[in-house]
Amino acid sequence: MASEKVETIVAGNYLEMERDGVGGGGGEMGGDGGDGGGASSSNRGGGKALSRLFWHGGSVYDAWFSCASNQVAQVLLTLPYSFSQLGMASGVLFQLFYGLMGSWTAYLISLLYVEYRTRKEREKVDFRNHVIQQWFEVLDGLLGKHWRNIGLFFNCTFLLFGSVIQLIACASNIYYINDKYDKRTWTYIFGACCATTVFIPSFHNYRIWSFLGLLMTTYTAWYLTIAAIAHGQVEGVTHSGPSKMVLYFTGATNILYTFGGHAVTVEIMHAMWKPQKFKLIYLAATLYVLTLTLPSASAVYWAFGDALLDHSNAFSLLPRSAFRDAAVVLMLVHQFITFGFACTPLYFVWEKLIGVHDTRSAALRAAARLPVVVPIWFLAVIFPFFGPINSTVGSLLVSFTVYIIPALAHMATFAGAAARENAVERPPRAVGGWAGMFAVNCFVVAWVLVVGFGFGGWASTVNFVRQVNTFGLFTKCYQCPPKH
Repeated sequence: MASEKVETIVAGNYLEMERDGVGGGGGEMGGDGGDGGGASSSNRGGGKALSRLFWHGGSVYDAWFSCASNQVAQVLLTLPYSFSQLGMASGVLFQLFYGLMGSWTAYLISLLYVEYRTRKEREKVDFRNHVIQQWFEVLDGLLGKHWRNIGLFFNCTFLLFGSVIQLIACASNIYYINDKYDKRTWTYIFGACCATTVFIPSFHNYRIWSFLGLLMTTYTAWYLTIAAIAHGQVEGVTHSGPSKMVLYFTGATNILYTFGGHAVTVEIMHAMWKPQKFKLIYLAATLYVLTLTLPSASAVYWAFGDALLDHSNAFSLLPRSAFRDAAVVLMLVHQFITFGFACTPLYFVWEKLIGVHDTRSAALRAAARLPVVVPIWFLAVIFPFFGPINSTVGSLLVSFTVYIIPALAHMATFAGAAARENAVERPPRAVGGWAGMFAVNCFVVAWVLVVGFGFGGWASTVNFVRQVNTFGLFTKCYQCPPKH
């Protein structure tokens, strides 16, 4: 089996990270390891300082920026569409509920990663050639190859379609600035642009991009809020949601998808200098994200109401202005960044599979990564259904990848009394110790399995098939307004 070829290698230990203030970043493409034996000129030292400032990031703040930036991208533009399906009250409640649930499972993933790393260190494993840890490798180390294979399948498939969604979103957004080309042509163009992410080595190297990405989504969210309020309610606006069960659960699974952006949690943790400090970072990122998603989705739904049912991209209803064009451009840049976030773990898996991950040749690794981009490009052309595809991916993939599997894996890892006794991180008293933690995990599994995967899978699949029947595969311009 292909996944058998993926090696599991650990880097650095926590004591050395605490003492040296560095993570396991050596040996990556374009590596950031070492000081070159301490012999460097002042110019070279200045260059390194500038590189560390903008390029090499592994602090708590870098992790927060990465989580917050990765969590909100094109979903900002589809959440008003979800509110039209759910209604205002359910839309707000589902955002709060899934935001909390997503933070909980991200916390579980961080606990499992720390447990895995510590167990390896107790076995005297200390590899200096850094090969980044990934979620399926953590599952392999704690629970065996069957868990690894399940995690590998769901994680890679989710990240694949997550990248597809970013590419679809790029084409959908740019059309509202320049409709000279149809959305399918824009997909070809942005597919080529996003292919340049093969040159970005790892999550260490997203420092400046994460920071800028969050600024971009913050601007876009508040633009949507202010523009919708300034526009006011359209004449004869109605707010009939929820009106149909299919639409209700489709909207709910889009929000499930929104707060399921921690498929790259392990990669972000492993890029940190002190990954044990990750525990509450995702919750802090989610709280900030809610300050963007709740006002923007509520304001746009208040202004346009049921018109959003046929306009999954919020930009399509707002009048064109310099502010809207700026928001579109910023979202395009951010979607490029998020494409890199989603694709980078896929690049790592592919590199390990073909045996080039530990090479120091930047050109070789970049060339080896290109075959990963091609199927993403192709799928974005086949299924350009911006909005409905989010819900489908949320119900069928995100439900398992970032909710069900982490909760089950945590229960399985600490099922034995000895494992609980020797656990690196014990459950907080606030949740009721081990019994409380197991109860919360059981609730997460049951809820997401029934509501997210069951009802959500049914509703989003019905809605997706309806888009295929209405517009067809390979459609040139999904939901484009008629040209005069």
